[in-house]
Amino acid sequence: MAMKFLGKLETGMTQIMPKSAPYVTQRIIQLSLSDGMSPVSPIGFVHFGSYIAKLGDISGGYKYVKLARSLLDKVSRENAGEVSCFGTQVIAYVEPLQAVLEYHDEGYAAAMASGDVVRAGLITQMRCSQSLFAGINLQVMRERYAAAIKFMKERKQPILTVQTQYQQQSVLKLIGIDQEPKHVSEGHAIFATNKSVMRIYYYQKMYTSFIFRSYNETKDNAEKYLTCIGNSWANLFLAHAFHAFHAGLISFWLARKSREEQGWYLRGNKSKLALKIWAESSRWTFENKWYLLEAEESFCNDDFDAAKSFYEKAILSAKDHKFVHEEALAYELAAYFYLELGEVDKALEYFLLAHERYHEWGANGKCNSLFKFVEDFMKERAGQSPTIAPENVDSGPASSLPLH
Repeated sequence: MAMKFLGKLETGMTQIMPKSAPYVTQRIIQLSLSDGMSPVSPIGFVHFGSYIAKLGDISGGYKYVKLARSLLDKVSRENAGEVSCFGTQVIAYVEPLQAVLEYHDEGYAAAMASGDVVRAGLITQMRCSQSLFAGINLQVMRERYAAAIKFMKERKQPILTVQTQYQQQSVLKLIGIDQEPKHVSEGHAIFATNKSVMRIYYYQKMYTSFIFRSYNETKDNAEKYLTCIGNSWANLFLAHAFHAFHAGLISFWLARKSREEQGWYLRGNKSKLALKIWAESSRWTFENKWYLLEAEESFCNDDFDAAKSFYEKAILSAKDHKFVHEEALAYELAAYFYLELGEVDKALEYFLLAHERYHEWGANGKCNSLFKFVEDFMKERAGQSPTIAPENVDSGPASSLPLH
């Protein structure tokens, strides 16, 4: 009875009282070692692995997650949903991201089999977000998000519904569909009182503003996002790495253009160092992201030779590890870099390659935006229009890039 209580307490405290949750984990493990393993024991070990992984020991955390998973077959699978939910997040820092997606299917099935629809909903959301991080085609993601939101609405999970709708909106915008989702009735109240929901909202807004090169919106949403990141779960999630990656890229961009240059540069450098550490645990998933942050930092420092080298490394690594969306982004950021250096032909070549990769990803909305930017640049270059500002780009017609 005590172990079951501790298992329920663990689940609730990891978000509500993240600083206190490890004490519950410690007690579960102590009782498991002294009195023998129970069906709750895997919960203690998986959360312990998640906590120490977040503190920086990815290898140690991974070992405890694997231990928790192995215990399921020995004591009971009744908590397999929770073990999979939190364990998969750590596994994603070690194993190739695209392969890790299968663990979510396993966790969802286990949660539904035990009647844990709340955990099934959370796993569904994680599967969607991590599939998006993995570069799954956006038309596929559009269908997955629609199905996920339907699942959550039917089971009356308003917080998960709102969070997932924010992610869905980013997918639609990338595809070229600019529409607001129909939020659940509690949506505004949830946003106003839930820091986790705020963080997801401002991250998504920050990300899409950056992808569409809207400088003022990116800066505004980045500042709001930074006010929401202090009070987070005790556990490690894959989203931490991707938030750091995009926040780092944004910070280096803002550092080159903002009056608060030093503050943004330091934030970018912090993200770069974090991705460098994570790349040591999984070159497959994080190497290209670290290289791209190195490139952007070198650009900030006017170390152009280093920047060229790191852009090429980021492009090659993204291609080798099957992240087509990040290959596109690396080509695009390198193109802006070469444009700044006055190497126009190289820049246009890379814009074309970025356009091709974004199209392969299914990001037709982004393709339109990039087309419009290059079209305006070519007109300006020919003396047919005033100088354009790359920070603010509107959608244009879908087409091949006008490079001639």
